[in-house]
Amino acid sequence: MRRRRAEKRQIKPDPKYSSELIGKFINMLMYSGKKSKAESIVYRCMDIISEKLGKDPLEVITQSVENIRPLLEVKSRRIGGATYQVPIEVKPARGVFLALMWVKNFARSRKGRPMEERLAQELLEAYNKEGSAVKKREDTHRMAEANKAFSHYRW
Repeated sequence: MRRRRAEKRQIKPDPKYSSELIGKFINMLMYSGKKSKAESIVYRCMDIISEKLGKDPLEVITQSVENIRPLLEVKSRRIGGATYQVPIEVKPARGVFLALMWVKNFARSRKGRPMEERLAQELLEAYNKEGSAVKKREDTHRMAEANKAFSHYRW
């Protein structure tokens, strides 16, 4: 052990829904400290979701994140000159982080529509267990499954 482990920061819940998940999502979307801009994008996205489904957008987003959250991932581990992809379990906090990151990245990579619409589309697809982010999760799981033989190198 070289240094002490960094302590986890407490994320403030968002002002409108007082949800930590939405607060995290707003922080992740934020560019160069423009939090109000990120907030307005997320809230408009949630309005779009509630219009399209007629359900509570917070529940929809929570379920979407749950559908995307990976349970396994691979980490490169170097042993005796060879690099192995060792499957490891994903801690819940990292799983949520990865899920939000994938949604953000895939929404940004879509072009031609406002960000709130792209985000809403990505989250609705995830809610229905389809779309790019869910495919990414399946690929991650497939990779971990393929390298199960190296799981004894876990540390």
